[in-house]
Amino acid sequence: MADVGVDETLLKSVAERVAGEAAELVHEAWTGMNGGREVRVDTKSADTDVVTAVDHESERLVRARLAELRPGDAVLGEEGGGIAGDGVTWVVDPIDGTVNFLYGLPWFAVSVAAQVGGVSVAGAVVEPVSGRRWTAARGQGAFLDGRRLAVNAPERLDLTLVGTGFAYQVERRTKQARFVAELATRVRDVRRNGAASLDLCAVAAGWLDAYVEHGLGQWDWAAGALIAAEAGAQVSLPGEDTELGPDATFAVAPSIAAPLRQALIDSGTGVL
Repeated sequence: MADVGVDETLLKSVAERVAGEAAELVHEAWTGMNGGREVRVDTKSADTDVVTAVDHESERLVRARLAELRPGDAVLGEEGGGIAGDGVTWVVDPIDGTVNFLYGLPWFAVSVAAQVGGVSVAGAVVEPVSGRRWTAARGQGAFLDGRRLAVNAPERLDLTLVGTGFAYQVERRTKQARFVAELATRVRDVRRNGAASLDLCAVAAGWLDAYVEHGLGQWDWAAGALIAAEAGAQVSLPGEDTELGPDATFAVAPSIAAPLRQALIDSGTGVL
């Protein structure tokens, strides 16, 4: 654990404030897009890996507000890049779930987290459409609109609802499809919602019992993983449990953690 030497409550407040302001911008753009306004769309790693002008606008707003509220802090953003600093580094996903945003599906969010030494110490995930605000500071619990969150306690593997996601590269997606087909025979069901930060928050709220995905960026999990952990989930981040795969993110209710982890391994998660 990092020795943070910072006010984590203050950092959570800043994260929520800035993410909320960006979410207002994103919501206005989403409403206009659904009303016929055109939004510029480009691609990144694949034709299915999209980025919109609104992603860039949202990140620019976040960076500008952080520069005002936390001058001197480093910022690492999905679209604008950056490197970690010696003190607080803000990790930003300006729209997590861009494909959902583009299609008009209202399951996307702005994610802002404060990290020290690569460890998330405060964060907020704000949904532009619903207005829901997920927040956490290390050691202080996790909250949804001020209501304290706690994970589920499923008693059996076959009663466990698991969230996951898929990569953009066809070869890896093919392997992931085989993995999910096998896993689906062992658990209650599998969900693929399309926004990692919100899937991690869903574990915190008990809307999912667990979540596993490979290949996430730091901005995808920085706030959501902290929220899940502060709600009582067992969380492993990329590089921490190589049997699940070197780039696996895993959040799970403790009551089912051991048998689900084994089921994931048996289903082939380690070779995705």
